Amino acid sequence: MTFSISARCPETGMFGVAVSSSSPCVAARCAHVRSGAGAVSTQNITDPRLGPKGLDLMGQGMSATDALETLKKDAPHLEYRQLALVDADGGTAHFSGAHTLGTHHVVEGDGVVAAGNLLTSNAVPEAMVKAFEDMQGKPLGDRLIAAMQAALDAGGEEGDVHSAGMLLARDVAWPIADLRVDWSDDCPIAALAALWDRWKGEMEAYVSRALNPSEAPSYGVPGDL
Repeated sequence: MTFSISARCPETGMFGVAVSSSSPCVAARCAHVRSGAGAVSTQNITDPRLGPKGLDLMGQGMSATDALETLKKDAPHLEYRQLALVDADGGTAHFSGAHTLGTHHVVEGDGVVAAGNLLTSNAVPEAMVKAFEDMQGKPLGDRLIAAMQAALDAGGEEGDVHSAGMLLARDVAWPIADLRVDWSDDCPIAALAALWDRWKGEMEAYVSRALNPSEAPSYGVPGDL
């Protein structure tokens, strides 16, 4: 009931996760990113605790592979979990437990890993990674959105998806994009793409306002003198 893509941009060092599901509020549970550490998607029968734990381990310098092995030693009910990790060097790792739902598949690329369960076919994560790699050099958010749209074109989930989200992190202490469509009866991925188009032009301005308001762009709102 979930497909996701987790990635690192080699040009900027930015991390991102995009995810969609038939259940509500999927990004609140499944998507985790942290500057300097990496990206983690924890899905299937989701344990949201595994995301921050994975980021802590990679933030201490572990590779995605080593962080995953450490998580597997302590994680309860591991056979119900599906995990995908990307580390600070773009290394990737993944795990799908024996109780992962339906048709499930994971594909790794250079600094990217796509994972899904209850899929129409294994072609879904394959299409996601291909779409991501075909847009090399483009902004990370654009590449993640393209991958999610490619997932739908390849068949997506067995049922309708109703929520979607995207998280991006760069060299500040908060996600610079935390975009969510928590429930939609139409196409949440299309709504997420529209939200990203609305946000990306102002994203860096809001970083500047946090770091140095005196040099940030004006607010451009009524009453701003």
